[in-house]
Amino acid sequence: MSDWIIMLVSVLAAVAAVEVIRRALRSRLIGERWVLAGPLVRRCTWPGFATAAVAAVYTVYEPGMAEAAADSAIQRGISLAMIAAVTWLVIQAAYAVTDVVLERLHAVEGERNRRARRIRTQIALVRRVATAVVVVVALGAMLFSFPQVRALGAGLLASAGIAGVVAGIAAQSTLGNLLAGLQLAFSDAIRLDDVVVVENEWGRIEELTLTYVVLRLWDERRLVLPVSYFTSNAFENWTRHGSRVIGTVLLRVDWAVPVEELRAELYSALREHPLWDQKDWTLQVTDILPNGLVELRALMSAADSASAWDLRCDIREHMVTFIREKYPECLPRFRVDTP
Repeated sequence: MSDWIIMLVSVLAAVAAVEVIRRALRSRLIGERWVLAGPLVRRCTWPGFATAAVAAVYTVYEPGMAEAAADSAIQRGISLAMIAAVTWLVIQAAYAVTDVVLERLHAVEGERNRRARRIRTQIALVRRVATAVVVVVALGAMLFSFPQVRALGAGLLASAGIAGVVAGIAAQSTLGNLLAGLQLAFSDAIRLDDVVVVENEWGRIEELTLTYVVLRLWDERRLVLPVSYFTSNAFENWTRHGSRVIGTVLLRVDWAVPVEELRAELYSALREHPLWDQKDWTLQVTDILPNGLVELRALMSAADSASAWDLRCDIREHMVTFIREKYPECLPRFRVDTP
């Protein structure tokens, strides 16, 4: 009975030690000076408690503390719990370290933003792969803790080649997506927060995993596509080398329109608009339509696609109002010549 009391005290002491460490990391002295303190507390609190408790039991428990029939089962259960707890703690600690890097990269703006998003994408995918590898190794260690499994080890290794071929054929689609995910991450084809047009839908890359990509559309819908889609189909990436884009506004008016006056009004409106990046603009007559109207195309540049959309809408509204009020005779009209 005294052995079990000692074990209980050891578990409580281990949990208390983890709590002391947690409070120390949250204190102003350490928490404000060490950037890793916050993520460690957020990610590793419960895994730390579990690992400390299991480690205390693993250390204190000795053969013979329980009945002979249950002793081996208890020892194996403690070993399995130890492997699971340590695996959980290692994974969460790795996520805490990478969280610090991802948060710093998320704050990068300007010209370095594209490179920062590429690194964020690669880190997010690599840590998912690393997590999967650690979990597989832990499961293998758990299985090999059983003598029966160790006895079957030689036979399993001998048939591993055949099993691998069968598994590869059965999971061909999944393996293809995994390889496509790694290819996208390290080829820099798309990154997190990239603006893309897929299936005539405009949106931003919200999540990029090893098997699927989540696209957040402009109207807050989510378009989920397999990763292999981006390696086998064409798509538009508006932020491949930079976020700056040129917007277009088309006006179809009568032949009597004074182009020079409209060009001057366009430039005046752009100079006063906060979304114009003060770089590119023009107004050109681009076509004579079959219905007898003249097509004018106004070009204007903006810092990103969202700004370009709002700028185009505002300029279109401004030019329509200007033509209607100043040159109503230039509004679109269809002429019919009857005998």
